[in-house]
Amino acid sequence: MPPSPDRPLRLGTRRSPLALAQAEETRARLCGAHDWPESAVDLVTVLASGDRVQDRPLSEIGGKALWTKELDAWLIEGRIDAAVHSMKDVETIRPAALAIAAILPREDVRDVLVGAASITAIAPGARVGTSAPRRAAQMLHARPDLTVVTFRGNVATRIAKLAAGEADVTLLAAAGLARLGETGVGTALDCEAWLPAPAQGAIGVECRADDPHTLALLGAIDHPPSRAEVMAERALLAALGGTCHSPVAVLCRYSDGALEMRAALFSENGTARIERSASFAADDGEGPVLLASELLREADPEIARLFSGSAG
Repeated sequence: MPPSPDRPLRLGTRRSPLALAQAEETRARLCGAHDWPESAVDLVTVLASGDRVQDRPLSEIGGKALWTKELDAWLIEGRIDAAVHSMKDVETIRPAALAIAAILPREDVRDVLVGAASITAIAPGARVGTSAPRRAAQMLHARPDLTVVTFRGNVATRIAKLAAGEADVTLLAAAGLARLGETGVGTALDCEAWLPAPAQGAIGVECRADDPHTLALLGAIDHPPSRAEVMAERALLAALGGTCHSPVAVLCRYSDGALEMRAALFSENGTARIERSASFAADDGEGPVLLASELLREADPEIARLFSGSAG
């Protein structure tokens, strides 16, 4: 049965402005796909642990699970029917009881530099505000003269911290800025030269794996090319055995049933870097695994120690 005002589809989301914007987009796509009124989908907000703790890097306080564990619990308990996530914030290994039912059309995957016109234009010795190991290592690789300072919070908080002088430059996701209507902020970095995070720009919707009705409803808004890219990037992460401490960047592009993937691994301080590429069919689950194996086999020891290497 379709949702009704008496029993709407309960869509769980974090309370941050970006998370709510992503949930609104998901609701609009669901209502458009099924010709439902907006009232057919009820947004249920959850205060995530990652939103409560803002003064330490995620890698020190529990990793990506801090964005998902409350929504996971509510899904499993049946308090919500589905949950909306930024896929780059979702742990690689998910509970068996849950299924990624839809990946929405992927947004711009690029990072945006705020506070300078380009990486080369950043003042010597400047402070870069970020809590992301990938961004920190990639920046230090390009500009070893810079200093990284911990910077967490939503988009508005980080821009305010920058304005307050807590750092000289910072990096934000172009997709998040676009979804918040903040398209005039900073300079988008060429993703061919500055590789993005795995699954950056992608919204995912999860539900219970044993709920065929909701799986079918959500399947109507799944975007196969975006799903192929995101799942391949997540498969690469799983094969690398990376954690929140592991600086990894990847760019995956779908075209005519095939994927082209470029991936780079860094040491924490950015001094060591390795990049490799591969092309494979979108349904070839071994493609990302083989690329991960090649990267780990040839990586500098300072890089390899940051990955457990389940690729074999």
